[in-house]
Parts: sequence; structure tokens; C-alpha cells
Amino acid sequence: MTDFAEVECRLRERGYAVRQFATGAEAAVYLDREIDGVTVGIGGSATIRELGLYERLQSHNTVFWHWEQPPREARRSAMTAEVYLTSVNALARTGELVNIDGTGNRTSSMLFGHRRIFFLVGRNKLTADYDSAVWRARNIAAPQRARQLQVKTPCAERADRCYDCKSPDRICHGLVTLWGPMNGMEAEILLIDQDLGL
Repeated sequence: MTDFAEVECRLRERGYAVRQFATGAEAAVYLDREIDGVTVGIGGSATIRELGLYERLQSHNTVFWHWEQPPREARRSAMTAEVYLTSVNALARTGELVNIDGTGNRTSSMLFGHRRIFFLVGRNKLTADYDSAVWRARNIAAPQRARQLQVKTPCAERADRCYDCKSPDRICHGLVTLWGPMNGMEAEILLIDQDLGL
């Protein structure tokens, strides 16, 4: 069992609401109950796909997700949804959330525009400190995602680390660190004792 006590304490000090779940299935049940009758945007997230949240939530919400709908329109609609769901590339035990993005829709939605945002974080995203969180985002999460997308970048070919390439296929154009919830947005972090996502 993962000890989330320290990171939960740090996240609460930073102003986040935090809940712990033993499994992703339990987290999905909670979100299905908590999110009802609203518009929901979803960021590109293997974690959310693994939990089947798109299918689950769309039965009683209006859900926008570019992985399931025409990408351009879905991204724009997701950015103005009342509620936003996403994961993180890394979460430091000291409380920083680190994310890399190529298009910017996911990271911009973490910063502005929603009434409420939920971050779903599997235990595999947890790192010791901020520097190791940045390292994980750049050298584990991003290369694995590049390989999934079958882009022509050194990290996708080798899937071992970031090469800070200048490839036109590069999927890493911005890195966002959250030190706390943005003003005016309720932010809740779901810590899940299961390996989820990249």
C-alpha cells in the first residue's frame, strides 16, 4: 500500500482538496456520483481512458473529449466546460504538479476557465521532489506518449529519455508547474493506489 500521507498533507497546505482511493474503479464510482448534469471537458489522459470515465460520465453529462470526438471542436468545447478532468505527468511529494503539453489544451485548462477541476493521479506518477517530477515528465511520460503516437522523434524511437529534439513531430512544447490551485477554480486531487497512465 502506497503511503500518500506526506503528499496529501503538502497538497492540502497548498489549497487542494484531496481524496485517496485504493483502486481506480473506486475513484470512477466517486466521480460518477460527484459529477452530474454539467458540461465536462477531458484532457488527453491514458488514466481517464483506463477508468472508462468518458463512457460512464456521458450518460448523465455533456462530455467533450478530443480522443472520442472531432479533435478541434472537442478541444474548444472542453476548454469552456464547467468541470475538467485530467491527470498529471508527475506529482512531487512536496506538492508540485508537473505537466508537459504539445497542443496546450490540457495545460491551459489546468490554469483557467473551469468551475472545478479533478486531477486523477496513480501511484506511478509520484516522485520524491520537484526536480524528479520534472525529470519524470520529460524522460518517462513524454517518451512513452510519443511512442504511442508513433511520431518520428528520438524519444519515440528509443523510448528511453528526452533528447530535447527539434523535430517537427515533437509533442513537448510547454511545461507547466502548478504550485497550487488557480484563483477561482476548485481543484481536487484523487490519489489512487494503482499504476495508471503513463
